[in-house]
Amino acid sequence: MNSKQKVMTLDEFTIQELRNYPGATGQLSGLLRDIGLAAKRVNVEVNKAGIADILGEAGKTNVQGESVKKLDEFANEQFISSLQTSIYCCGVASEENENFIAFHDEYSKQSKYVVLLDPLDGSSNIDVNVSIGTIFSVYRRLSPNGSPCQLEDFLQPGTQQIAAGYIIYGSSTMLVYATRRSVQGFTLDPSIGEFCLSHPNLKCPPESDIFSVNIGYYHMYEQPVRNAIDHFLARNERDKIYRHRFVGCLVAEIHRTLIQGGIFMYPAFGKFSSGRLRLCYECNPMSFIMEKAGGVAMANGRQRLLELKPVQLHQRVPIFIGSKNMMDVWQQIVTNHRE
Repeated sequence: MNSKQKVMTLDEFTIQELRNYPGATGQLSGLLRDIGLAAKRVNVEVNKAGIADILGEAGKTNVQGESVKKLDEFANEQFISSLQTSIYCCGVASEENENFIAFHDEYSKQSKYVVLLDPLDGSSNIDVNVSIGTIFSVYRRLSPNGSPCQLEDFLQPGTQQIAAGYIIYGSSTMLVYATRRSVQGFTLDPSIGEFCLSHPNLKCPPESDIFSVNIGYYHMYEQPVRNAIDHFLARNERDKIYRHRFVGCLVAEIHRTLIQGGIFMYPAFGKFSSGRLRLCYECNPMSFIMEKAGGVAMANGRQRLLELKPVQLHQRVPIFIGSKNMMDVWQQIVTNHRE
C-alpha cells in the first residue's frame, strides 16, 4: 500500500456511508463495527492458538452432532457477547446453538436487526493451521420493535438480507461485507489494530479456470453433478484446462472465488441427501455477497438459492456458487441431462 495513500478504517468508512444517506439511523453501521470488534478479539486467539491452550476438542458436540473445537466455543462466546452488549441488535442465532437468543434489555428490544452467524467456519482446519473464518448475516426484524425478537425474524429468505459478510483468518485477516449497494473488503492492520479498506467495490470475475468440489465423494453425487465435474476435468475443444481446488473451509473457498473467479460446488450426497451446508448460517450470506459482486448462487439447476424460505434454523441445502459464466456452463450441463 502506498504510504501516502489515505487509509480509511472500517469505522471511517461506515460513518462516511452514513453521511451519504441522511435518512439512515446508523444502526447497521454500528452493528458492523461491533462485529468487527469481535472479529479482532477472535483473530488474537487464532494467531496464538499454537502456543495457547485453545487448540483441540472442547469435549462436546454442537446441535449438528459435530465435535466442538475450543476455538469454536471461544468465537461463539465473543460474537454473542459483542452483539448482546451492542445497542444495535435484538437477537442472534448461531450455528453452535440449538435455538436463537433474544436480548431482553430495553435498548436491544428497540433494535431493528437480528444477526445469524457461523462463529468459526472450517473448524477441521484449526489444528493444521489452514484458513478458517466467520460468517454473518443481518436481517430487519419482522416482530414489533419494543418486544423480544421471535423465530420468524430469523427464518426469512435470503433475498431479505440487509447485509452479510465474512471474516477470513489467513495469511492476513480480512473482513468482507456486502450491503444491497456494494461489496467492500477490509484488511486488518495489526500495527494499528484496525480494519482498513483494501478491496473497494469487489466484483467477482465473470470467467475463470478454477472449480472447487470434494472429488472424494464423486461416486456419491447425482449424475448431473458428475457430468459437470467430468466437463471441468476434461480438455475442451479450445484445449482449455481447468484447475481444481478444495480447502475444506467455505470462507476460504468463497474468498478465493470472489477474488479470482471460479465455481464452488457442495452437492447433496449420501446421508446428506438434503445438502451439507446450512442455509441460514452459510449459504444465504455467501450467496448474497456473491450476487452483489456479480456472481450467481443456486441451490440446484433451476432454483435461485436466495429465494428459498427456511423452515428451520439449522436447515441444510446443496449450493452451487461462483462466476456468472461458469455457473452458466454448469446450468447448461444440468439442463442437457434433464432433456
